[in-house]
Amino acid sequence: METITGTAAGVPFTALPPDGATDGPAPLIVTWHMLDAPRTDAAFAAALPMTGVPAWRVHLGMPMCGARMVDGRVDAVVELIGKDPLMAFLAPFVYQAADEFPAALAALREQLPVDDEPVCVLGGSLGGAVALEVLTRGRIPIKAVALVNPAARIRSAVAVIEAGFGQTYPWTAESRKTADELDFVARVTGGITAQPPVLLVSGELDHPAFRADAGALVDALRERYTHPDAVELTNVANLAHPLAEEPGLEPAPQLPTAEAVDEILTEWFRRQL
Repeated sequence: METITGTAAGVPFTALPPDGATDGPAPLIVTWHMLDAPRTDAAFAAALPMTGVPAWRVHLGMPMCGARMVDGRVDAVVELIGKDPLMAFLAPFVYQAADEFPAALAALREQLPVDDEPVCVLGGSLGGAVALEVLTRGRIPIKAVALVNPAARIRSAVAVIEAGFGQTYPWTAESRKTADELDFVARVTGGITAQPPVLLVSGELDHPAFRADAGALVDALRERYTHPDAVELTNVANLAHPLAEEPGLEPAPQLPTAEAVDEILTEWFRRQL
């Protein structure tokens, strides 16, 4: 399987072509990777290649990740986390990735033989927050949304960082407002224009708060959707939060848990397409 790498409007990507022969332009699935392992577009493509899907799978690099790492190291990201986990790290990454998407999508359609139909999106962890931000903004037509262990409420991601770094986050009026804006359970409860099919894949060993948020997001979407069955929740046994071993920077052999997620995504996207 040929892998194509490049940049689209300044955003690095790893692209995998459709499975089998295609007659004309193929559908497009765009992904945003985790900030845990796998934490680059190339590593995410290896963890979730979705080989059996008759669509281009284009894995976009998140800000300051992969080809955009400072000096090829994660030190700069760790420094941002230490400075302010929410306002210097989580929120800017989500907003920048979502802001970059329209121009990157236009560039991808110029570079690759993809159709101009609504695009499918997939996000893992913080990349899931990007996919949800793109969906709730409603500016890009979306055909289907898949989420893997998503950061559906950014407060939960802040709490995970607090526990990992052993520090208490000093909330301010501004950071509380930002956290409210990145609470996608509340966002969809308040109304959502489009109603594309949604698949949420939740690891049974994921952070408990992320697990709870996943269930709340599914409930909120089903409450808003005209056809609630279009929103699916799948639990994966033995899956913790990451999908790959550390350091998660380079392509690596699939873990059994990632293979299980990959099979679920492949079957679901084949149905959507």
